[in-house]
Amino acid sequence: MADSEPARPAVVPATDNGALRASHADRDQVVDALQAAAGDGRLTPEELDERLELALNAKTYAELTVLLRDLPATGTPVPGAAALASRAAAAAAANRKDLITMHYTSGHGERRGRWIVPSRMDLKVSSGHITLDFTEALITEPVLRIDAKVSSGHIVLITRPGIVVDTDNVSVRSGRVRVRAPWGEDVPVVLRIDLSGTCGSGHIVARPRHRSFWQWLRRTPPRWALTA
Repeated sequence: MADSEPARPAVVPATDNGALRASHADRDQVVDALQAAAGDGRLTPEELDERLELALNAKTYAELTVLLRDLPATGTPVPGAAALASRAAAAAAANRKDLITMHYTSGHGERRGRWIVPSRMDLKVSSGHITLDFTEALITEPVLRIDAKVSSGHIVLITRPGIVVDTDNVSVRSGRVRVRAPWGEDVPVVLRIDLSGTCGSGHIVARPRHRSFWQWLRRTPPRWALTA
């Protein structure tokens, strides 16, 4: 007897509960189902990106349900077709030009929480600052290429175990570039950040998340130390 295909992850409850607030676990289940559907060839890379963004920002079950309405709960593809579709989707994803542009003269910008990490970012700071927090971000690409131009502001990358930051291609004038990764090199790499550009009198820093005051007071280890 041939092995049956594993069932898709359980998703949201019945539609009569659509007004109920969704949890992180509910959103994660829908993200898993969408990624599986893309691997089967049922969603294009562009459709996957759009639905992942909506899923991560959904507040109710109804908002999650609509993202799966045209997808089967379980898949029965022709043998071998799933692998071919998965490779095709991966190739298309590698060729698409995902780009987030953030330019600030005197203000500040940030990405925090469960945001989708693109393949490229264009960051420019004159006297403001940019913070990118990767601790809860959804990583869909193995490499993020950042082109940065810092005049007198600063860019901070908040990392976690498995994220490697390479700043060899950054030209530094009177500013400062520093990377702190205290978890060592034996942690499997989940994301490589290739940083290039210029740093004038500002600074670029990559570091883990700081402990809160109460964590420091109670001598609680940072979260990355517990999961590394």
